[in-house]
Amino acid sequence: MATCTFFLKNFNFVRLRFLKAGQISAQLHTEGVSKNLLDDKDKYYGVSVKDMYRDKLLKGELKGDICQQELVERLHLLEKRLRNYEPQKNTVFTKLFKKGPSTQQGLYIHGSVGGGKTMLMDMFFIQSCVPIEKKLRIHFHSFMLDVHNKIHEIKKTIPKIYGARKPTPFDPLPLVADAICERLWLLCFDEFQVTDIADAMILKSLFTELFKRGVVMVTTSNRPPEDLYKHGLQRVNFLPFIAILKEHCESVSMDTGIDYRFLHGPTMQTYFVRDRWERDVDVELNAIFKRLASEQNDIARPRTYRIKGRDVTFRKTCGHILDTTFDELCARALGAADYLQISQSFDVVLLRDIPKMTLSIKPAARRFITLIDTLYDNKVRLVCSADVPHVQLFEASDSIDDDIEDRKLMDDLGIRRHETSKLSLFTGAEEVFAFTRVVSRLQQMQTEDYWKLRDSKYL
Repeated sequence: MATCTFFLKNFNFVRLRFLKAGQISAQLHTEGVSKNLLDDKDKYYGVSVKDMYRDKLLKGELKGDICQQELVERLHLLEKRLRNYEPQKNTVFTKLFKKGPSTQQGLYIHGSVGGGKTMLMDMFFIQSCVPIEKKLRIHFHSFMLDVHNKIHEIKKTIPKIYGARKPTPFDPLPLVADAICERLWLLCFDEFQVTDIADAMILKSLFTELFKRGVVMVTTSNRPPEDLYKHGLQRVNFLPFIAILKEHCESVSMDTGIDYRFLHGPTMQTYFVRDRWERDVDVELNAIFKRLASEQNDIARPRTYRIKGRDVTFRKTCGHILDTTFDELCARALGAADYLQISQSFDVVLLRDIPKMTLSIKPAARRFITLIDTLYDNKVRLVCSADVPHVQLFEASDSIDDDIEDRKLMDDLGIRRHETSKLSLFTGAEEVFAFTRVVSRLQQMQTEDYWKLRDSKYL
């Protein structure tokens, strides 16, 4: 009994300490939202997402289609439902006397790349009547990275109970949910995808806690809900989350068949290909670096960042310019936190020597996907040199030799070679799927419109 009382007292202490630390990413309420849409906020103040969309169609700023119009209608209806919505506080009395679900159903928007999903979600986020301090727009990968960090912080504060016969079970996810919902209740996620088993195993518990607290979720994804984490390890444990997702979010398909990013123009010369005449693209990138560096109040030098307790060094930087290689960013053990640091520290990244990728270098290919997603979401300008055009960067083969990492993982999990044929971790199915998005984003990152999203001084 004494042990139980001691644990409960410390549990409440940890809870209060954690809540006082503030909710997750409170300063990132508009992460990834287009600067053009943010600039339009005052212009369209008090205007519904539906009227804003119509106005942009009339002005020729957008090329609409039926799928977009149907989504705008759904967003408009949700916007109206949220005008008088306020989540109930999760107290003892509401748990005892709550008669039925009061949470509003959100939207899960899925479809092919470049169809306008993110743009329309961002319009909804900006124009919705929900106060800015009660809503958050963030890339889903960044959100989950933050969740795992908070879980780690909480576990470090849990005191060890000596003398107990076995450890007392402790679930940190209710505390994480409390921290998120302390002020926020509208979550807008871009690129909802699940490729990591650590994410897959906690999503059901995490979002059950969030939805219980009245959170409304609007998210974009390239996959329908039933295809999330397809062929993933231990997917049977992930399937209950899909049911919860469908219960709390209306699924909306946006398969327009059109990638509007390929219709953007004009394009700039920011992607250089080494051709059969051995064109010296390094000379051209050196000239670009020299011109951009001349506008910085700095000299070319290495720079080291302290990221999650380790030093990460980049060999050549100048002010807000990073001159780097594929090997430096993707062949070594870097991850989402490192790429986020790059996005926050540099306006322009020169990325040299991108190879044609196959499944034989899956780890580097996965890092490249995460890198491009992070740079794109933070509107970082990119100048590249590569062995092939961006539409040919990735090639999947039907015959795949196990790399060393795969063989080690298969041994650790007790998986035999013939059992990997349906696991996306080993077949590369997730990489093939994600590269469709990467190709589309690389296309848009070459346009003048994209380069203007942060600042026009480099044009």
